[in-house]
Amino acid sequence: MSHRVFLTADAERDLERIIDHIAENDLPEKALYVLARIQTVIDELADFPHRGNFPKELLSIGIRDYREVYFKPYRIIYRVIQTDVFVYLIADGRRDMQALLERRLLEQ
Repeated sequence: MSHRVFLTADAERDLERIIDHIAENDLPEKALYVLARIQTVIDELADFPHRGNFPKELLSIGIRDYREVYFKPYRIIYRVIQTDVFVYLIADGRRDMQALLERRLLEQ
């Protein structure tokens, strides 16, 4: 069964910021490569939505509603709700993910 995958407005902004940062500080070609790879990982969630791990930062506080997949160092945090997959966060995993996840996911 194929799921529908949606990026939240926050996730779309995250992706734009990542790509803009790479294009400005590295090569535009690298930015396009990273964009394509992240998009592929996201697209694969339509067929394999439960393949991701539970983020350790959320597991440590007992939350198992979200999953994550990677295109390292980027972490893609999402939630499966019936036949839909909602991507909430795309971030460099070297950031303070505990604070970022709490702010983005738990204060909604």
